[in-house]
Amino acid sequence: MDLATHIRPIPDFPKPGILFRDITPLLADAAAFAEAIVRMAEPWRGAGLDAIAAVEARGFLFAGPLALALEVGVIPVRKPGKLPADTITHEYDLEYGRDRLEMHAGVLRPGSRVLVVDDVLATGGTAAACMRLVERAGGIVAGAVFLVEIEPLGGRERLAPHRVESVLVY
Repeated sequence: MDLATHIRPIPDFPKPGILFRDITPLLADAAAFAEAIVRMAEPWRGAGLDAIAAVEARGFLFAGPLALALEVGVIPVRKPGKLPADTITHEYDLEYGRDRLEMHAGVLRPGSRVLVVDDVLATGGTAAACMRLVERAGGIVAGAVFLVEIEPLGGRERLAPHRVESVLVY
């Protein structure tokens, strides 16, 4: 199945000059979504994973089915103020300002091998922040997986030396 036919290009979104890769058509097609999960899981079978760290919000869409396919649990990584219990936090720089990610404290066993999952790898800032958060929690980052990678934005290099797998690369 050619999954690229299920990714809709939207020019000039969110601002002029940006070509947005909309995954909504893929999510709406059960067969394409299922195939995407199979392809995201395949490189990680037998990798000794203990958990998936899912980046809010679109990473959550892939984390559940991917975790079931890999027989591991999911750790939600959220924006500030969304988690009800004690959290650990990691602040990181954006192009214009700072942001923060949080996860529940104590939910990740020290030494756990964790796969970071999100929908799109662009500059890699959010995924890198998620990796740092996993490490601060005592986890070991096994790598990261994405449905789409926007190669010219350099996210893969930013996530080095971690292993990165992407289903579609533009």
